[in-house]
Amino acid sequence: MNIGFIIWLLCAALFVILGIRSMRSKKQVGFFANVQPPKVRDIPAYNRAVGKLLIGFAVVLALLGIPLLWPDTALVLLSVAGTMLEVIVVIVLYLRIEQKHKIK
Repeated sequence: MNIGFIIWLLCAALFVILGIRSMRSKKQVGFFANVQPPKVRDIPAYNRAVGKLLIGFAVVLALLGIPLLWPDTALVLLSVAGTMLEVIVVIVLYLRIEQKHKIK
């Protein structure tokens, strides 16, 4: 197996762990680094939504790593471009979660 693919899967596994920890957390979880999480009405629902988002990110990230099994092909560009697009989509989805759960 390709070592790059294994490292890619380990990174995806870290996001699964973060997602599970977020879903089980009693305190409100943050999403962005060095930013206080917003005040929300229902902390468990917010944490579940963020956890699901992180786990979904991990699954798609793992799938985007499949082209790394053939490193000599141009398919590796699919992994890079797909990951950039995935990050943008996750940020947009998080902002929707924040708007839904935020105290107005």
